[in-house]
Amino acid sequence: MIRYQQRRHFILRASIGLLVGLSAPCAIAQATSKTAAAPMRQPVILVLGDSLSAEYGLARGTGWVALLEKRLTQEKLAATVVNASVSGETTSGGRSRLAALLAQHKPSHVVIELGGNDALRGLPLKNTEENLTVMTQAAQKAGAKVLLVGMQVPPNYGTDYANKFAGLFTTVAKAQKVAVVPFFLKGVADGPDPTRLFQPDRIHPRAEAHPQMLANVWPELKKLLR
Repeated sequence: MIRYQQRRHFILRASIGLLVGLSAPCAIAQATSKTAAAPMRQPVILVLGDSLSAEYGLARGTGWVALLEKRLTQEKLAATVVNASVSGETTSGGRSRLAALLAQHKPSHVVIELGGNDALRGLPLKNTEENLTVMTQAAQKAGAKVLLVGMQVPPNYGTDYANKFAGLFTTVAKAQKVAVVPFFLKGVADGPDPTRLFQPDRIHPRAEAHPQMLANVWPELKKLLR
């Protein structure tokens, strides 16, 4: 009787072990299947800029951000573009708005095109650099890749100020290890006749200039998207 119970106990244990062994691969397969089936999140590109990105004085859909959306379609890159640019915005204003924008849109990429109005108002360079640094760090902390878009000012601001202002974008980018476009208006403001591509105020580019502005941004942004 004892032998029979021991044998029965052995068979029962073997059967349970067989069932567990058979069911484990199924469970793993189901988990793998669920993981594989999980859709990848589509990139969200948040553009935080000033009037140069807000289509100031232009017909809607002709600015570089609108052209960016078309370029993404042409390149077959699925992404959502959120243009949170405001005319007249400074780095301080962008800094105050960024947290809410990150929480609302949860971007995978943040393009920061700010600083020009700081220079126009003669704001201290250290404040501009600090604001760019804080915004970059906040975006990174939220899990986004950052692209800084740099600006330059005319030489009438003084050579020292102009050089330091132009360099601070690269300085911040190197310190925070992010991508940078050194001069947003390259090929627009530094040509033989720069006024040709600007509106009558000589500050805001005409629609004809915006494809070149996108061409300045796109190579660096494309690297981040790939």
